[in-house]
Amino acid sequence: MKTLQEIIDCSNRIVFFGGAGVSTESGIPDFRSENGVFNSMQKYGETPEKLVSHSYFINHTEEFYQYYKENLIFNDAKPNKAHIALAKLEEIGKLKAVITQNIDGLHQKAGSKNVLELHGNANRNYCQICNKKYDANYILESDNIPRCECGGIIKPDVVLYEEPLNTGLLNFATSYIESADTLIVGGTSLVVYPAAGLITHFKGENLVLINKSPTDYDSFADLVINEPIGETLGKLRL
Repeated sequence: MKTLQEIIDCSNRIVFFGGAGVSTESGIPDFRSENGVFNSMQKYGETPEKLVSHSYFINHTEEFYQYYKENLIFNDAKPNKAHIALAKLEEIGKLKAVITQNIDGLHQKAGSKNVLELHGNANRNYCQICNKKYDANYILESDNIPRCECGGIIKPDVVLYEEPLNTGLLNFATSYIESADTLIVGGTSLVVYPAAGLITHFKGENLVLINKSPTDYDSFADLVINEPIGETLGKLRL
């Protein structure tokens, strides 16, 4: 923690890149752990890649939404110490961007302004015919398949398997990482590409990895902390 505090104190262009582990301390399960989202898919008899894929959404829309509503929307979740610390770092001018793979919107709830959501946001949904927007409550309260008042099927504004990430957003994320003096990577095992590949664009002084388990990038980091990220960032003096 002393080293992390020193790095934060000496940095002026911090970028944070986070994954599912950032939100586990808010009660949102991650994906690949023993109690993660992927394990909950087994009762549906499908692989994760299929159940939350674009083709499954198109061809098995009712089954897709049954799983999606039960397992991927967490409207009652509250920001934890990690989200709050990152919002504070942005407020004092040290943090320039949060790049997240999460779809829960907790960074914004904590007060972060410049959030790049690589995989979208579960609270944003749109009609595939007229493009009218709907929030997550509308999805949860809908019977079976959520439909627009025009009759069109509503789709979550999230990136499903088989769908590409937004190229413009990836370019923005790359630009922020390239210009950072410190990159803090937290709550991610760095195995989901192309998002995980963003770390290779970092050219700054301090690469900090905070994750409960080791990653393949640990040997490249200046500081590795194998602890929960909320617990860790919550100890910073900001």
